[in-house]
Amino acid sequence: MLEVRDLHAYYGKSHILQGVNITVGDNEIVSILGRNGVGRSTTLKAIMGDPPPRGEIIFEGRPIAGLKPYEIARLGIGYVPEERAIFPTLTVTQNLLMGVKNGQKARRWSLDETWRLFPQLLARADAPGGALSGGEQQMLTICRTLMGDPNLIMIDEPTEGLAPQMVERIGELLQEIARRGISILLVEQRLVIALRISHRIYVMGHGRIVFEGTSAELMANTSVRREWLEV
Repeated sequence: MLEVRDLHAYYGKSHILQGVNITVGDNEIVSILGRNGVGRSTTLKAIMGDPPPRGEIIFEGRPIAGLKPYEIARLGIGYVPEERAIFPTLTVTQNLLMGVKNGQKARRWSLDETWRLFPQLLARADAPGGALSGGEQQMLTICRTLMGDPNLIMIDEPTEGLAPQMVERIGELLQEIARRGISILLVEQRLVIALRISHRIYVMGHGRIVFEGTSAELMANTSVRREWLEV
């Protein structure tokens, strides 16, 4: 599905990503863990083309490094940024419909599916997006991206600042997305939820991948957790 090889990225003269290698297979949930500032979010942004990546990014057999973000999105990669980026003055329904691509017909995700899984969004269908709680806005952002029918969705810190009950709902949504045949590349701060839902995990440190393995392998590797994850 996605293969990232020797990925480098810069902000000005700052060398943020220093040779990152990541793969995401079909129907996989893959998480990137690490402390703040190590390059996790920049990895997702570089895959989307901003900042400009250096290295190889192969999506469904096609090189995409150097393409513009909107071109990458049209190829089937969805991106949910950490700041959610809803349209606060548009209604919930209008926000969702903004995710539909021009000329798009068949989709794996529809308004009806969103209403079925999240009746609280249906109850707020005519409310402006800015009136929603943080958790509702997060669900809205993810579902809006799904309306574009991506084959891979990249999600940055979806549980940040959410109550435990909403964290559980987001975890259930991510698992449902994978069951629908959509791969997920997830940046997550909460170790517990990442361990529970991920097929594979990468740990980043100082702009590089310092660990790759399953949840069980990470739990068994005390030295990696102590050096790169624990406060």
